[in-house]
This record gives sequence, structure tokens and C-alpha cells, in this order.
Amino acid sequence: MSSDTTKKGFFGRIWAALRKPSAKYSVLALFGGGMIAGVIFWGGFNTAMEATNTLDFCISCHEMRDNVYQEYKTTIHYTNRTGVRAVCSDCHVPKDWTHKMIRKIQASKEVYGKIVGTIDTKEKFEANRLRLATNEWKRMKASDSRECRNCHSFQGMNPEMQKQRARKQHENAQKDGATCIDCHKGIAHHKPQNMPEDEE
Repeated sequence: MSSDTTKKGFFGRIWAALRKPSAKYSVLALFGGGMIAGVIFWGGFNTAMEATNTLDFCISCHEMRDNVYQEYKTTIHYTNRTGVRAVCSDCHVPKDWTHKMIRKIQASKEVYGKIVGTIDTKEKFEANRLRLATNEWKRMKASDSRECRNCHSFQGMNPEMQKQRARKQHENAQKDGATCIDCHKGIAHHKPQNMPEDEE
């Protein structure tokens, strides 16, 4: 008997067993068990997703802790008069489920970078800073700065309390359809050196 026939026979028996009604358990018991298993899986999955959105998780690797975290600690997003803090995920992970999952899948490239040591030294990080920042700015622009707008909105601003220059810039941004990241690069991390717009 050929190995193909043996494989078909083996998988055929498994498929037949899966399709056969259970003699031991009722459909209700099987359905209930499936529901419980689904709730446990979904709860575990969501718990894991939320755990990866914490500041502690984000700075658990030295690449983030020693570079961007140190810069972030000097910004208004970390310490301010009201005590409201935006952590990494507030700016880099969408809140709605679909976009969050897409972002988490994209972020899996960062795990690969960690494994191969793409930015494991300060020098490597600085050499890649412009590429990393450009990718993030492009993502934010494409989403109309969605994560910024979770906390900031033109409608929520009080222009009278802004400095004259900021008020004018925000008015122009609204008129021109600009998005937050167009003007606020470097708001939480140092800007890369040799940015193309610096050369203009």
C-alpha cells in the first residue's frame, strides 16, 4: 500500500470521527463546552493584548528603555502640571480593535529586529532613527493622527488660551487639512539628524 493511500486513510478516519455525532455528550453539552472554551480563549487573548500595551512592557527591552524612553521622560507627555500621562501605546497603538490588531501584526517586525539585533546599541539605534521615525510618521499621517486625536482635537481647543503663533498654526492646519504629525514631529522623542526638511 502506498504512503499516499495510508495518509488519506489516516486523515479520512480523523475527518470521519470529527463529523460523527457524539454518542457520549449531548449537543447542548458540546455547545456549552465550546462557549466556555471560547470565553477563556478570548479573555486570555485580550489580557495578553492589554499586557503588551503597558509602559512596563514597552520598556522591558533595553533598546527602548535606553533610547526613546529616556527622551520621552523629559517631555510634557510624561510629566506635566495636571498629572495626565500618555504612555507608549496611547501614541503608537490604535484603540479600536481592528486597527489595534493590524498594528500588533505590524509590530511583530520589531520582535524580529530584537532577535537579530538591528538596534541593540546606541550607535545602531541612531543610525536607524531616521528610518524608524519616518515609518512612524508615515503611519500617523495615513491615519490622520488618529492616536493624537484620542486626546487632542481642534474642537476641544480654546484658541484664546494659545500663544498667537500656535493659534495661527492651528487655524491654518484646519483650513489646509493638515494633521498633527505634520507639525509635531519630535514631540515625544528627539528628531533624527539630517532630516530632508532640515536641508531645504
